[in-house]
Amino acid sequence: MMIIVSTVNGGLDDRVNPAFGRTPTFTIVDVENGEITGAQVVQNPGYSQPRGAGVTAAQFVIDNGADVVIAGQFGPNSSGVLQAAGIRMVSAPATMTVREAVEAFLRGELTGAVFGPEGGAGGGMGRGMGRGMGRGMGRGRGMGQGTGRLYR
Repeated sequence: MMIIVSTVNGGLDDRVNPAFGRTPTFTIVDVENGEITGAQVVQNPGYSQPRGAGVTAAQFVIDNGADVVIAGQFGPNSSGVLQAAGIRMVSAPATMTVREAVEAFLRGELTGAVFGPEGGAGGGMGRGMGRGMGRGMGRGRGMGQGTGRLYR
């Protein structure tokens, strides 16, 4: 079984990152017979993308053949892609190390996923029209740069 965990620096002793799509690294954990047999740290290809980070990260997880992905929370775009691919999403608190989270999952203690707003816990990346007709109300807690027009 392959489990991919969102991490900041990566490795079994790193903590689980609250964000999925904008996590800097993923720690890929191999599990056989209920035991961790190996771990590898890779860069998240979606981390620095201005848009679509969650979808890119989800596609990376799919392309690498993961069975399970562990993060603090998942945004709507990434969770939709992962769900369509049949990949199980599990949330773990940021206080857990990768090793602790994987072992807790294997014991059946981590079962559900937390779904958050687009942009995840990283926030601050929202730029664009927003929903407020150009009044700076874009998602992601960023400063909207819309071009709303006033019609009379």
